[in-house]
Amino acid sequence: MKNEKTLVSFADAAQALDGKKPRALANALAFLEGGEKAKDQASEILERGEKEKPAAACFPVDSVSLLAPVPRPVSIRDCLAFEKHLNQSAQTVIKWRSPALAAANRLFAKYKGSPLIKPPKIWYKFPVYYTGNPMCMVGPNHDIQWPSYSKKLDYELEMGIYIGKQGINIPRDKAASYIAGYTIFNDFSARDMQMREMAGRLGPAKGKNFDTSYVTGPWLVTPDEIPDPYNLTMIARVNGEEWSRGNSGDMYHKFEDMIRHISQDETLYPGELIGSGTVGGGCGLELDRWLSPGDVVELEIEGLGVLRNRVVRSAD
Repeated sequence: MKNEKTLVSFADAAQALDGKKPRALANALAFLEGGEKAKDQASEILERGEKEKPAAACFPVDSVSLLAPVPRPVSIRDCLAFEKHLNQSAQTVIKWRSPALAAANRLFAKYKGSPLIKPPKIWYKFPVYYTGNPMCMVGPNHDIQWPSYSKKLDYELEMGIYIGKQGINIPRDKAASYIAGYTIFNDFSARDMQMREMAGRLGPAKGKNFDTSYVTGPWLVTPDEIPDPYNLTMIARVNGEEWSRGNSGDMYHKFEDMIRHISQDETLYPGELIGSGTVGGGCGLELDRWLSPGDVVELEIEGLGVLRNRVVRSAD
């Protein structure tokens, strides 16, 4: 699907080779909806293109601006799959509200091996999630617009999957076959707004949904290129300084669990995006460290590339 030096447009290659553009290769969503037939068409075009090298279909990576792998996903569902993220985020919020309780929680964790204040029991039973606005999606190197109502903007180091075929009530042992590809997912969050609205027992909404708040990329990497999605190093850097490091293997709920749970009496369709939630230590909230206008955020996941974006205010 990708080459580090050259990008190939399947549609343009088909036009150059055969004089027509297959519908299934017109865009990423059509490709996912096309299933195995589309994959076979793409493989054939790529194999022939490597031999004949149609110039009109090949582009140096540095010569193009990449969109999100699926610029308008059918839906966005973001799960909360990492226990460490949940615990450390709660620790920061407790510290804001009750420093004494936060100190007791840290001591308990140090001597007992687990925090005093733990995730609710229901969290361990199934992967909870919220739904996002697909119209807020952007891709790599796109500027992230700081929402006017927030003073605490945060990044989230996440992994995402795209659904590749339609299904409902999908059993866990069949769920992996519904994954069309993996990507890096940055769920930018207005933390102060998120805290305010969730105090009303609903949300998150405006804490998560604002123009440019969701970023995916730089690639959709097919499962054959990722032998083990649960052993990938995940790193976040801000202005070149490492802020976060984790591993995808720390997911308490795996992608198969998410697919099984979400598809209960609800049909999944090609092009839907499901996020893993933030890896432990993978956001500023856990560190109580915050972004500033002009900061460049880089997320890197082993085998998936580097997703880079700059945060700006509208006046910048």
